[in-house]
Amino acid sequence: MRQLRTFHRAATLLSFSRTAAELNYAQSSVTGQIKGLENALGVALFERLSGRRVRLTPAGRRLLPYAERLLLLAEEARSAASGSPEPSGRLVIGTMESIATYRMPPLLEFFHHRCPQLELVLRPGSGAEILDGLRQGALDLVLLIDTETLHPGLESTVFGPEPLVAVVAPDHELAGRRSATGERLRSVPILAPESGRGYRRLLEGEMDCRTAPILESGTVESTKRWAAAGLGVGLLPAVAVADDIAAGVLVPLDWRPPSAVYTQLVRRRRTPVSREMRLFIDQVSNLMAEENDQLAA
Repeated sequence: MRQLRTFHRAATLLSFSRTAAELNYAQSSVTGQIKGLENALGVALFERLSGRRVRLTPAGRRLLPYAERLLLLAEEARSAASGSPEPSGRLVIGTMESIATYRMPPLLEFFHHRCPQLELVLRPGSGAEILDGLRQGALDLVLLIDTETLHPGLESTVFGPEPLVAVVAPDHELAGRRSATGERLRSVPILAPESGRGYRRLLEGEMDCRTAPILESGTVESTKRWAAAGLGVGLLPAVAVADDIAAGVLVPLDWRPPSAVYTQLVRRRRTPVSREMRLFIDQVSNLMAEENDQLAA
């Protein structure tokens, strides 16, 4: 199992030195474990490239899904042997700032009170970053908002379209208009979160960044603050600006995005779902169902 665990990390990181650092081994120990596994199986699992890089051989690629299943089964066996019926271990979730800030608190509260033996770790980042982290095995699950729902090598559970809102300060020139067309919006500064977010790409396509001045604010919170200060129009998930609109700090425009973005939970394809992962997926599904019911009401 030790050799399989080391193989699994090396197969996802494609670096023996990074694997050694992550598992707190000497690099010679990683090399020795991989060599021992290769000798036991009678096949080469990695091809050594220049610059200390490695890649999986066809045999290594065939072994990887079995290694994932064996490691998961070993963890389940350990839990069963300990007699603990409670979810435990560590679950690493990749997510986006808007979700981490506005949707994760009730989930964190649930797991804190109901599953104290389960460590829930959040890794915020852009959509591209967290999807790459999921593919590399650094993340167990990803919860994101994106225009795309099909991601190579991954499996998505789509909860539905994510409502987006264009917002301005109450005294902005567009605040009192009945509707705001894409053409009209191109004449005013557009406030956008950092590149790589699904709704940022949608905004750029609608506004035509060759003519619309786009101010990159970096984060959802700074986008809201800049919009409230009258610096331009911000496009953000409705869940992120609901309180600001209710308080009169921001005003929604009568504008609809040309296409939709979707809230979705993503996991690696063909990877077994542990009971901890299943519990998290179920709780996210319940939360999204409650939100949809509230919107329908």
